[in-house]
Amino acid sequence: MAIDLSEAARDRGIKYFLISYTDLFGAQRAKLVPAAAIGDMQKAGAGFAGFATWLDMSPSDSDLFAKPDPDSLIQLPWKPEVGWLAADLWMDGKEVEQAPRNLLKRLIARSGYQMKSGIEPEMFLVNADGTRISDPSDTAEKPCYDQQALMRRYDVITEICDAMLQLGWAPYQNDHEDANGQFEMNWNYGPALQTADQHAFYKFMAKSIAEKHCLRATFMPKPFLNLTGSGCHAHVSLWDGKKNLFEDPNGELGVSQLGYHFIGGLMHNTDAICALTNPTVNSYKRINAPRTTSGATWAPNSITYTGNNRTHMIRIPDAGRFEFRLGDGAANPYLLQAAILAAGLDGIENKRDPGKRLDINMYTDGHSVTDCKKLPLNLLDAIRTFESSPATKTMFGEEFVTAYAKLKNQEWNNYTRHLTQWERDNTLDC
Repeated sequence: MAIDLSEAARDRGIKYFLISYTDLFGAQRAKLVPAAAIGDMQKAGAGFAGFATWLDMSPSDSDLFAKPDPDSLIQLPWKPEVGWLAADLWMDGKEVEQAPRNLLKRLIARSGYQMKSGIEPEMFLVNADGTRISDPSDTAEKPCYDQQALMRRYDVITEICDAMLQLGWAPYQNDHEDANGQFEMNWNYGPALQTADQHAFYKFMAKSIAEKHCLRATFMPKPFLNLTGSGCHAHVSLWDGKKNLFEDPNGELGVSQLGYHFIGGLMHNTDAICALTNPTVNSYKRINAPRTTSGATWAPNSITYTGNNRTHMIRIPDAGRFEFRLGDGAANPYLLQAAILAAGLDGIENKRDPGKRLDINMYTDGHSVTDCKKLPLNLLDAIRTFESSPATKTMFGEEFVTAYAKLKNQEWNNYTRHLTQWERDNTLDC
């Protein structure tokens, strides 16, 4: 039986609830509801004007209602009198098809499987205006796992980790990542919807706690051109009850035929879903980046898979799972999971063969591979492939594809209206 939120408020000392939803661009929208009103909100939802957020709606549309999912309830560890709730969007008595959380739930229900995933969201801790990293002493050429730099940000990192411990997420490691000022925090994997909810809350939590310390947490894919970008790698497996369907001791690298079909579906559809996994103009400065100061970008630019080798888009680090290394920090938590699941299901349904794995260093020898597809060079290429692919309409539904592509094309057009300093420097005297 679903949690009664009014009772939960009394039992847990919650005074207010944040009824929150994530729009198509990954922005989190919320209303702050007093506990005395949560009973009605649990039944009917909190009302919003959909056009005022990044959804394909107009001012003439009916009220948008965000119905909270009681099972998603999280008390803010840094402000426990507030409870956060992920919500599903409804309009005119029907679920909104373009809403990211609704889309993921539809795909899960349709799949007949339970996809489990664990994510690795990387972030930078920067100054308030985002112009530089927050630690002026963090200057090493190879700063990954730098103990001194990690401990200089001990107060921020441990407050976030302690919060995850308090929430029961089972965090297991925190580290300084490959770029100066960059960090990664890992917690245990779980069902795709749970992971997406946690991912959405984690970004809100990391930003909020960083602000407490007069810093800024950014998940921007490439905030500094000379430094490694921020990825959001996903470790994926497919389950039937307690059985991991990707695990096969007799399979190559311990992965079942079903698992390879799933990987085949991802590889077949990567260019079509790239607009979801890498959704901003800045995303393509990460996946098509030149060598960084640390010596490697740690990001793919080709659609390949391998064993335990981090230079490929998909790696199989051990039996029963794979790591999808394409997604970046800007990825919408719900659309990242939906894209992986939809592409993988297409692979299973069509028994797609990923081909022979490549066991080479793609950063040094990738030029020798002539038969693999490249990732899109920019957001416009990704959007055009997304909206023109028959597979995306089958996987996600025409309403979602139309809404997402429309808003993303508007975003690209807004970007192209800007004149950059590079253009002035290089073409003023043409």
